[in-house]
Amino acid sequence: MTISRTVTSAYWHPFADMAAVAGNELVIVRGEGVYLWDDRGQRYLDGTSSLWHAHIGHGREDMAEAIVKQLRTLEAFQTFGDVTNPPTLELVDRLVQLSPMTDPRIFLCLGGGDAIDTAAKLARQYWAAQGQPDRIHLISRTNAYHGTHGFGTSLVGIESMRQGYGPLLGSVSHVDYQSPEALEAEIERVGAGQVAAFFCEPVIGAGGVRPAPPGYIEAVAAVCKRHGILLVIDSVICAFGRVGTWFGYERWDIEPDMVVLAKGITSGYLPLGGVMISDAVAEPFWAEAGGAMFRHGATYSGHPTCCAAALANIDILERENLVARGRELEGVLMDVLAPLADHPACGEIRGGLGLAAAVDLTPEALKSVPGAMARYAGAAREAGVMLRAQATGLAIGPPLTIDSSHLDEIAGAVRAGLDAVAAA
Repeated sequence: MTISRTVTSAYWHPFADMAAVAGNELVIVRGEGVYLWDDRGQRYLDGTSSLWHAHIGHGREDMAEAIVKQLRTLEAFQTFGDVTNPPTLELVDRLVQLSPMTDPRIFLCLGGGDAIDTAAKLARQYWAAQGQPDRIHLISRTNAYHGTHGFGTSLVGIESMRQGYGPLLGSVSHVDYQSPEALEAEIERVGAGQVAAFFCEPVIGAGGVRPAPPGYIEAVAAVCKRHGILLVIDSVICAFGRVGTWFGYERWDIEPDMVVLAKGITSGYLPLGGVMISDAVAEPFWAEAGGAMFRHGATYSGHPTCCAAALANIDILERENLVARGRELEGVLMDVLAPLADHPACGEIRGGLGLAAAVDLTPEALKSVPGAMARYAGAAREAGVMLRAQATGLAIGPPLTIDSSHLDEIAGAVRAGLDAVAAA
């Protein structure tokens, strides 16, 4: 199928320079396994699982069949009040069984941004229900990305993503992403009695693929526990196998109060997100009728077809032992990228925690080469691999179904991108 380029599409792309993009779209028409095809028949390896979500690969008939089966039974219905449906109940039970958290509750929504706003609102309302309404301050990290909704935009630690919107939500601050001491100092500055929660990605994704330094996760968890502050683990990218565990935090000896989920929960086949909430945080809202009530939700919360997709996806992750792949391949990925460190255009290579990495350009290349990142990503694409351009480098995070030969293909495309920048 070929899409005509004679008329510029009216589609406004996310995170895009539309003056440059309009009329120059890359039209992806098909996906199968770890590969994609455009409308001209060109094949690409999906090097970033679309946007970190295609864990089980593309074009799976077993997923399509599960979705169609649910569509023919009950396509959608709201779950407000006392209403629910079988796929929602089954999915929640499945997540509870998989979770190491004791007696968690699951709030479902439609994506990571929804889930972050849910966790932020719940953190503040939890403290209000505990008789401490002044505890509203939220702390995030530099380089962190927590979506583009109201709370997420305020929490994001990438300055450019907060600019141009006027005043954002108050009582939010950011600390150095790799310093537990910075978190401790900020809590002391604000006052522990004013702080509701700390948001933390085990591996920062959109902010440059930055794994937590050794000991960092345990240290910030201890700081939160010492000051009685809720620890919210943002596992939108990290869960469902990306770092080799179901929920993206089990590699550390910690007990989060909330875990934010999305992306890999359905491998992107349908939109779904959620928050896994500890029994302690849920208690004020579940203890007795007529007590505290969380007045929050969306039309499609607990959407039965999206939940059916998640159930089928979890079945596949279990049946094909894909969750462990994130950990099994983390060293292999770093090994194939390591030789790039000698390239004159290569800056830092980051990764080693899960199937996720980034290869930066040198500061000199970024400064001196016009359109350096566009050249870098464009040459990798011409070499047959789709990678995500970030501020200073390319992000890598392929489907969990990938093998070592595909990783070699990715490394070759990154090298082609570096060559293009060096030649310029």
